Amino acid sequence: MPAPSAPFPAPSREAASPRALLHLLFNGARALDVVETALGLGLLDALEPGPVTLGELSARHGLVPTRLYKFLDCLESLGLVQREQPSDALEDTRYRGVPGLRAAADAVLGPRSLERDREKYDWKALHGRLPEVLRGQHAMSAASFDWPPRTPEQVEGFEASMAAGLGPILETFRAHAGALWPSGARLLDVGGGDGTLAEHLLREHASLSVDVYNLPATEALVARTRERAGLPAARLGFVGGDFLREPLPKGYDALSFVRVLHDWPAEVARSLMQAAFAALPSGGRVLICEEFRTPERLAAQFFWSYFLIGVDACVSRLREVEFYLDALTAAGFTHAHVRPGPFELVVATKP
Repeated sequence: MPAPSAPFPAPSREAASPRALLHLLFNGARALDVVETALGLGLLDALEPGPVTLGELSARHGLVPTRLYKFLDCLESLGLVQREQPSDALEDTRYRGVPGLRAAADAVLGPRSLERDREKYDWKALHGRLPEVLRGQHAMSAASFDWPPRTPEQVEGFEASMAAGLGPILETFRAHAGALWPSGARLLDVGGGDGTLAEHLLREHASLSVDVYNLPATEALVARTRERAGLPAARLGFVGGDFLREPLPKGYDALSFVRVLHDWPAEVARSLMQAAFAALPSGGRVLICEEFRTPERLAAQFFWSYFLIGVDACVSRLREVEFYLDALTAAGFTHAHVRPGPFELVVATKP
């Protein structure tokens, strides 16, 4: 056991300078190699609880101390590791990973990460050609990406990508489910993809039933999800339609928009919230789980911000949460408020 030591210093809140950030961006491939290696070797499991000395790490994992020292410098330069050096003896240098590092590395770099899923999109069609794209001389071809998705292959690929990113959203729904709908409720998941979100909610709430409202082209995907989960159609249903052209279906206790409204201009988003008000009964709730504009979310959405530069039909607007709170109040809802979580959830009630 190492001897007790002074409290580890708090992480610096000073932001990296533009030059420091650009140095790191230029070395992005090497930086990812370092973090993936730290994750794969199990170093993050020891660093995050920390503090742990370099000597302990090198002995535990069979690593050369002087080489590990430089490796940890790489992690420190990325802001992922804090370091305390009580003396010049390398093996006594203490380190600690920033809180949440292990989970973040797994989420972003792990085998089922969103970033790996996004690699299947044809982003290379834009790479190195952004000046032409910005001048309107080059764009993403419809064969590579069309919005809304039109071919069966595009629909399936897009919905699979949306399903891959549901983890944080499900965590938020789990945290607040008891206050989102009454027992025995019927939920309409507007633009609910292939039904994966509905499937998870149904597994956790035995008295809930969910209908996915989506374009008719997605019905087969929802049916596949239902069959895979062994759920009856009475619990996981499908309603085909186009919310840009038709009123939202009635007869539900709650209605959700999960990563739907940010894909449309402000007037369309507002009209959909008004349509939700018209469809819900008195006491019904609308649930909005969105890509709100925060530094964390902008970073997580970097791929789509980049990719959609070349797609004029879709903008993917990350709005401040106040936009939704104000629009819900204007539509007639009351008690509009934000419930916290990895993806914040806006909830409002029809009086």
